[in-house]
Amino acid sequence: MKKIYTLLLLLLTTAAAFAQTGRVTGQILSSGGQPAQSVSVGIKGSSKGDVSDSQGKFTIERLKAGAYTLLISFVGSETLEKPIDILAGETAEVSITLLESANQLQEVIVKGGNVYSNENLSPSLKLMTPILETPQNVQVVTSKAFEDQQIISMSDGLIRNVSGATRLEHWGDMYANISMRGSQIQAFRNGFNIVNSFWGPLTEDMSFVDHIEFVKGPAGFMLANGDPSGLYNVVTKKPTGETKGEASFTIGSFDLYRATLDLDGKLSKDGKFLYRLNLAGQNKGSFRPNEYNNRYSVAPVITYQIDEKTKLTAEYALQYAKMSDVGSYYAFSPEGYATLPRDYTSTPPGLSPTKITDHSIFVNLQHQINADWKITGQLAYLNYKMAGSSQWPWLVNPDATMQRGVGIWDARSEMTLGQVFVNGKVTTGGVVHRLLGGIDVGTKEYLADWAQSAPLDTLGGLFNPKDPFYGRPNAGYPVFDRTLNLEARAVQAGGLMDQKYTGLYLQDELGFLDNKIRLTIAGRYTSLSQAQWGAAPDKANHFTPRLGLSISLTKNTSVYALYDQAFLPQSGRLSSGEKVQPITGNNTEFGLKRDWAEGRWNTTLAFYRILKNNELTGDPTRPANSGFSVELGQKRAQGIEFDVRGTILPGLNLTANYAYTNSEVTKVTEGVEVAKVGDPVPGFAKHTANGWLSYKAQKGALKGAGISGGFTYQGDRATSTWSNTDNTYNLPDYFKLDGGVFWEKDKIRLTLNVFNILDKYLYSGGTYNFTTDAGNPITSYYWQAEPPRNYRLSIAYKF
Repeated sequence: MKKIYTLLLLLLTTAAAFAQTGRVTGQILSSGGQPAQSVSVGIKGSSKGDVSDSQGKFTIERLKAGAYTLLISFVGSETLEKPIDILAGETAEVSITLLESANQLQEVIVKGGNVYSNENLSPSLKLMTPILETPQNVQVVTSKAFEDQQIISMSDGLIRNVSGATRLEHWGDMYANISMRGSQIQAFRNGFNIVNSFWGPLTEDMSFVDHIEFVKGPAGFMLANGDPSGLYNVVTKKPTGETKGEASFTIGSFDLYRATLDLDGKLSKDGKFLYRLNLAGQNKGSFRPNEYNNRYSVAPVITYQIDEKTKLTAEYALQYAKMSDVGSYYAFSPEGYATLPRDYTSTPPGLSPTKITDHSIFVNLQHQINADWKITGQLAYLNYKMAGSSQWPWLVNPDATMQRGVGIWDARSEMTLGQVFVNGKVTTGGVVHRLLGGIDVGTKEYLADWAQSAPLDTLGGLFNPKDPFYGRPNAGYPVFDRTLNLEARAVQAGGLMDQKYTGLYLQDELGFLDNKIRLTIAGRYTSLSQAQWGAAPDKANHFTPRLGLSISLTKNTSVYALYDQAFLPQSGRLSSGEKVQPITGNNTEFGLKRDWAEGRWNTTLAFYRILKNNELTGDPTRPANSGFSVELGQKRAQGIEFDVRGTILPGLNLTANYAYTNSEVTKVTEGVEVAKVGDPVPGFAKHTANGWLSYKAQKGALKGAGISGGFTYQGDRATSTWSNTDNTYNLPDYFKLDGGVFWEKDKIRLTLNVFNILDKYLYSGGTYNFTTDAGNPITSYYWQAEPPRNYRLSIAYKF
C-alpha cells in the first residue's frame, strides 16, 4: 500500500509540475503564404527551440508561465523577434510571415545551407520526426545533386549518392533494379509501393522529380509488405506558390538530345489555386550500334487550398519510351567476361522497337485538424503498357558462335492504391507522444506474354560474335501472333501476377526529458493475397513489430538503435509440389547521426544485420523460363555504412559514402544444390565507396565558375547470378571517374561533365547454362558493358 501511495504522490507531483508549464506552437510562412521549411525558432536567453518542418510547423514544449521572445532565424537572413506570453497548462499559437518569398528562401538554402541534404522527410513517408531524430538510416538525394551530376533518369548514376547501393543487370533504362543490404529494394513513388513485378516500374525521368529518399531496412511505417533490405521513395515536384520557370537543353555523346521545361505558378490571384508543369523529351543513342532509348514525359500538378486547414493536390504523369530490343545490352561468351569489344552487340537493325506507355495519377488531401493533429488521405492509379521483345540466345557453342533468339514481351501493369493516416501529438506529464496511425490498401495486377519466340539464325548459319554480321538475319525477322488479347495470351504463358493487401499501422514515439530521449513502439498487421505464374493465390496474415530508440547526446548529435521486421508472401511453383512459404526477415541496426556547422553538413554511421528466410530462387534443374523455383533457406546481410553530405565551406559541396556489405548464405534447404552455407549472395560488392565534390568560386573574376568531380569504387564484386565456378567473386574491382566544370550567373547555368574519364571497360554480369548445337551442356558468361568516355553539355535558364 505504501508503494501505491508513493506512486500516486509522484503522479500528482508530475501533473502539478506540468500544469505550471505551457508551450508554443505555430507556423512559419513565406511572403507568398507558403510554408517555410528549415527555419530555426528559439527562445531568447534559452537553449530551447525547434526547426520548422515541411509544413512550416514548429513546437516548443515545457515553458514556465511568463513572457518570452521568440527568435526566428534562417540561414543567411536576419533574425526576427516576436514577443509571446505563456500561460500555465495552455498552448500559445502563433503565425509568423517572413519577408522572403518561397523562391528567395530556396535560394538562401542553395547559397548558404545544405544543398545536398534535407533535414526532414517528405510528408509522403508519414513520419513527422526530423531525420536526425529518426531511429533508422535515411539518406536523401536532392535535386541539386541531379543538377550537378547531370542525372536525367533513375538509372543514371543516381546510386553513387547513397552508401552500399548497387545496380544489377537492368534491361537498359527500363527499370532501376537497385540493390542494397544484400537484395533488391522496393520502389516507391510519393509514399506508394509501385512494384508490380520484378521488371518494374519504368524508371522515372528526373524532369518531374524533386528528390529521392532512401530508407535502409524494413521501414515498417511504410511497407504493408516488402523486402527487409529497404526502399527508395521518389518524391515528385509540387507547386511552390511562386511564379517562375526553367528551361534546359542538353546534348551529349552518342546522339543525346534532350530538352526540359518546368513551369510553376498561380492559377488564381489569391494564391489558393497553384500549378506545376514539367515537360521533357529526348532522343538518346548508344555506344552500341542499333541501340536507342527515346523518351518523353508530361507531368502537370495542381494544388488547391480549400481553406486555411485543408489542401488538395492532384498530379498526373505520362511517360513514353521507345527503345531497341531490351536484350541488346547483353553480351555472351563461354570464353570469359569482356572477351568481346566493348561496343559489341548481337542486335541486328530492323527489329521492332519496344514501346512503353506509363500513366500515373496521384491525389492527396491534407486536413490540419489543429496545431497538433493532421489527417492525410491519398489515392494512386498506375497503368503501364508494354509491347516489345527481348533477345536471348537459343544455344551457345565453345567457339562462342550462337543461335540468337528473340522472344515476345508484351505486358500490362495496373495498380489502384489508397492510404489514410493520422499524425498527432499528445503530451502526458513530461512525455510527448508523436502518434501515427493509418491504413494502407492496394490492388495490383500484372499480365505478360513471353511465351512466343523465334530464332534469328539457322543452325547452318550461326551468328559469330567475333565477326558479327548485321544484315538481315538468315532465319528472318520474328513475327509474333497478337491475334488474341493480352490477357488470354498471358494465361497461356503463365504470365499472370496479382496482389491484394490491407495493412494497418500504429506507432507511438514517446519523447522523454524535453524530447532528448525518444522511444518508438509500433506494429503493422498485414493481410495479403498474392498469385504468380498461374498458381493459386497464396494468402497470409502477419504482424510485424517495430522498436526504436533515439537519444540526442547534444542538439546536433543523436545515437539510435532499431529492431524491425518485414514479411513478403511469395507465389511460385516448387518442383516438390509443396506450398511456398513467405519471406520473413528482421533488421537489427545501430547508428550515430550528427549535423555539423549548424546543419550545413551531416554524417551518418550505421551498423546492421538482416536475416532473410525462405527466399525463392530459380530451380537450377529446370529451364530458366519454366517458372519453377526452390526455397534457398536463410540469407544474412550485415555491414557498416557511412555517409557524409552537405556544404563543408562556402561554395564547397560534398557527397561521400562508404559501405562494407557481407551477404552470405547461412542455411540451405535440404536438397538444394544451387548454393551452400557460406556462399556469398549474388549481386553485391563487399566494398563500395563514392564521392562527389563541387566547388564554386564565391568572388573575384571567376565568381560563379566552378569545378566538380567524383568517383565510384566497388571491390570484391559478386556475380549477378549463382555461379557454378569455385569463386563467386569473379568480377574485377570497379572504378569510375567523372568530372566537369560549370558556370552560373544571374539566371543562366552551363554544365559540362565528362563520364568515365579513364575510359575503362566497365561491366557487370554473371553466368548462364546453355546447350551447344550438339546438345551438350555449356556455361556461358554474360555481361553488360557501360559506355566509354563520354560527355554531356547542358544550358539552363531560369525565368
